[in-house]
Amino acid sequence: MSLARRSASVEFHQVTKAYGQVIAVRQVSFVVEAGSLVTLLGPSGCGKTTTLRLIAGLEMVTSGRILIGGDDVTRLPATDRDVSMVFQSYALFPHMTVLENVCYGLRASGQPRDRAAAAARESLALLGLSGLDERLPSELSGGQQQRVAVARALVLEPRVLLFDEPLSNLDAKLRRRVRGEIRDLQQRLGLTVVYVTHDQEEALAVSDRIIVMDHAVIAQQGTPSELYREPVNRFVADFIGDANLVKGTLERTDARLGIVTLGGLRLSLPHREMPEGVVDVAIRPEAVRLDALDGGNAPLVGTIQKAVYLGSHMEYIVDSPVGELFVIDPSVAAPLPAGAKVAIDLDRHGVTVV
Repeated sequence: MSLARRSASVEFHQVTKAYGQVIAVRQVSFVVEAGSLVTLLGPSGCGKTTTLRLIAGLEMVTSGRILIGGDDVTRLPATDRDVSMVFQSYALFPHMTVLENVCYGLRASGQPRDRAAAAARESLALLGLSGLDERLPSELSGGQQQRVAVARALVLEPRVLLFDEPLSNLDAKLRRRVRGEIRDLQQRLGLTVVYVTHDQEEALAVSDRIIVMDHAVIAQQGTPSELYREPVNRFVADFIGDANLVKGTLERTDARLGIVTLGGLRLSLPHREMPEGVVDVAIRPEAVRLDALDGGNAPLVGTIQKAVYLGSHMEYIVDSPVGELFVIDPSVAAPLPAGAKVAIDLDRHGVTVV
């Protein structure tokens, strides 16, 4: 398959989609580089699936422009965009075999049966599905059905491959495995992929870049690390990684850094151009350090409200002077009990002014 050669960039320029008075996507602009995987992430109703359907040509823009591989496809129908989509439901034909399902698009476009079957078998082999040609979808596991849907999309050798919540029908363990398979395939074949999910862990795991959407607009876009470490506002901080959002007091010390006071703790942090005074601070759960307090003093003291053992780590809910904190602690040898007084400290890399 010559997919890497065919992979194309996707560009949105001030794209808006309205349904009457309802704005589903508002003046959205972004670039998906050829050969990269970009995830559209956000809660239900934020506009991410509409954006995906606009790329596919299943919806038409109200205003703005869409380019694929530098070509203006804004007014082209779905059949002329050279884009394939893997749907949330997989949309396999239940009465057709695996091979017939994968062949379907090629046969519909007029390819001879033998050539279509050969291409379909090649696509199935790429997904590790050789030998399943004659099975019906009902005879496959959920993960196998998902891979057949991918094979059916790949066999058309699209310039852009689209995924709409592709793992939502799988259990947690299978989701982790299949998302890894999708990422490996994308990198191995050099595919341009636009991927939609509401699962932030999934987005962090598979993406070169993430576009976080909220109420029809882009809240922030960047690499997984940028979004996790430097969220631009409370919404992004809370949506990516369950951040604790608390109030602190900022005193700027130079062009980049400031002193942020949280209760009795004083932290040197990038002020990110925020004015002095009360600021919102995002604290990642794994950035909180807890130590048992045996009658001594500490700058910030809290009380364990709830302790949950999860095998690889502990989860705590801690009542503190700056508010309730959700804490993930990798130390499970000596769990802190509910009611215990604890000294609270913070790792600087997981604390951000937003």
